Amino acid sequence: MQIAHKQWLIGLLLGASVLAPALAAEEIDSSIASCLKAWGKHPFGKNPQYKTLSTAVKVFGIGHDTADTEPTPGPALVLVNPGVNVAGGTVVQVLNPNGWYCFRTTVNVMGGMTIKAHCKSHLATTAGDLLAAKNESEAKGVTVMGSTQVERVGCD
Repeated sequence: MQIAHKQWLIGLLLGASVLAPALAAEEIDSSIASCLKAWGKHPFGKNPQYKTLSTAVKVFGIGHDTADTEPTPGPALVLVNPGVNVAGGTVVQVLNPNGWYCFRTTVNVMGGMTIKAHCKSHLATTAGDLLAAKNESEAKGVTVMGSTQVERVGCD
């Protein structure tokens, strides 16, 4: 009986370990799909390859800013994980002119977040919204007593 119990437990753990990444991959795929739908026409096909850019948590201005500054020779799809900013300011730089940046929700409480994006880059959220095409302060996200803005750079 003891061996059967151990085999059942091992089978359960193996099943859960296989299922967990599949669920995580499904979540990421739906996030990317939302951005691709928001853009409409894009160069990535049905199963796009992408990289993930992790952002930092900043509290009272302590923490580091996030940057993706490396230009790529062709279109690059990037999932930008949520940024959290409490009582301070933070900057997320997405400066690849060939970048297609898919932002998960940002959260600002009594602080400001600036997304500095190359003028030629594409920005959307996993909620299916396009972010500002020009300098604008109406970026999507959760903001309480603060601001989130998109600043376009390299538009010469």
